[in-house]
Amino acid sequence: MGCEKIKNTALLVSVDGSLPTPSTDDLDPRLFSRLRHLQKLDLSDNLLDKFPNSLTLPDLRVLNCNNNKLEDVTALKQFPLLEELTYENNVYLTVSYPTPYIKQRGKQTFSCALLLNKLSLSKYTAEQVKSIKKKFLKSVQTNVVYGPSSLSEFTRWRVGHIPLTLSKTQANTKEEAAVSPRKSSRVEDDPAPDKPRTSNQPDKEATPEQEAEVTQNNGDAEPLHFLQCHSKGNSREDFKTQLWSCVFEPVLDSGARKGETVATCGGESVCLIDCETGTVLKKYKVATEEFFSVAWTTLTMVTSDSHKKAHNILAAAGRRGIVKLIHVAADFCYGEIKAHKKPIATVCFSPTRETHLFTASYDKRIVLWDIGIPDCDYNFKASQLLVLETTSIPLRIALLPSCPEQYLLAGCEGGCFAWNIKLDKGQKSRTFEAIFQFPDGKSMTSSHTVDGLAFLNDDVVVSKCSKPGCIYLWSWSRSFDAKGKGCQQTLSAVILAELEWSTTDMSYLTLSTCPAKVRASGSPGPHLPLSRATTPLLSPQILKWPELRVNGEQPSEILVNNVVADPAFTYLVVLTSVNITAIWKKS
Repeated sequence: MGCEKIKNTALLVSVDGSLPTPSTDDLDPRLFSRLRHLQKLDLSDNLLDKFPNSLTLPDLRVLNCNNNKLEDVTALKQFPLLEELTYENNVYLTVSYPTPYIKQRGKQTFSCALLLNKLSLSKYTAEQVKSIKKKFLKSVQTNVVYGPSSLSEFTRWRVGHIPLTLSKTQANTKEEAAVSPRKSSRVEDDPAPDKPRTSNQPDKEATPEQEAEVTQNNGDAEPLHFLQCHSKGNSREDFKTQLWSCVFEPVLDSGARKGETVATCGGESVCLIDCETGTVLKKYKVATEEFFSVAWTTLTMVTSDSHKKAHNILAAAGRRGIVKLIHVAADFCYGEIKAHKKPIATVCFSPTRETHLFTASYDKRIVLWDIGIPDCDYNFKASQLLVLETTSIPLRIALLPSCPEQYLLAGCEGGCFAWNIKLDKGQKSRTFEAIFQFPDGKSMTSSHTVDGLAFLNDDVVVSKCSKPGCIYLWSWSRSFDAKGKGCQQTLSAVILAELEWSTTDMSYLTLSTCPAKVRASGSPGPHLPLSRATTPLLSPQILKWPELRVNGEQPSEILVNNVVADPAFTYLVVLTSVNITAIWKKS
């Protein structure tokens, strides 16, 4: 049959199980270029991981890609008349693509049009309605994500972003007021130091991506997004969920991500956010949990067809003492480790051994785990390798960059400690080798609460104590070399520089570093200090908190719990005590 006679015909590429299952290499562009009038194509039940960019099917209307291994469908833009696409059971399909790739008369557009018709637009002028519809369709094309969880994600987007679009048209019609949180004292086994007052108003359903209004610029860094994506029950009234930890996703060798995706945690949820667009790509919830820490690692996994592939794995932990392991590309929490009987304050992966995970708990122990590598059915085996005993609760941990398999530092409520973590030593349970002293007036003391700790480079440590009113830059080698061969020893930190900091008893305001470039720190108030560490500094740069209004009112008593910059220092992500994730971008 000549290609000119093929019309309205389905081409079935899947084959009988007795033959090899077709993969992407079996889609021959030369063959498909002869099927110029093909309108329906069924590629289901194969091993396709991508589409060739030159199939030349100008008349294709219907495409079935179910049960494959697709990771990216942006090549579908080559089909200008495509109306219907199905892609269920492609577990690695997480890359979003805008709806213009689908001809605007297909099923996706029908859903949007139906939704617009159900809105009450009678109180708006014709010009306003036209503007609302234009903004709505533009937002759909930008934010609706295609993938295994696309339907639920679209439902959450639909509930929240339509009211926001309307509210931007009439900015003075806001009716709801924000709940103002307040501070309270901390209980030892309660890792959340600040508890807000409860609201007398019932929770209302709202978008997890609700954005506040920002009316102030900040010099060479400008506010980009202010999101309320960790709300309990998606309530607009939730300004009491505290946000604790954020970390940027590592870039895979394949370049699957651009390095602008950040994982954040707080309350019952962990979110993945695209910093540029402000889109919440994924959200994981555990109703009985309160997450305090997240960490990334990259594991090379073996697929069902014996191929090796690198995937980013996210570990999240908190109040229940359980580590959740999430395969982000598959959108699947594949396992958990019951690591501690008390809450986990922080988690950290080894930079050299991708399966080695440290968990620091309120049971005054730091444990090294081997989380293993899951097989194609997500079976895995975790094992405990080492237990580090502390005399007080560990709040922050950091591995020595030049030798991450030998030494670990921990900032604790009772000081700053160091352990030898080499696994060739016999004992599986160890006490600390050194405790460091810092200035306290005219004397040195080791009794400070160290709630901020990170390495600026291979030797320089940045640590923050809650009371002295400064941040110390000190030398690991010059401090630790004075230890000699003794077992335990109190050592004076060799201070290289002191950075100004607020004199406050408030703890859990952590710091982070962008090595050899910028040090970013949290703040007990509406300022974010940014200190450049390339030269000795005594005073910070202040990134002023913008005038922020939610539902027409300005939240009060905002604490900045954490600040993280991406490796290129393009984005600055700020977590607050009032359930607001703020994202700045370097101008």
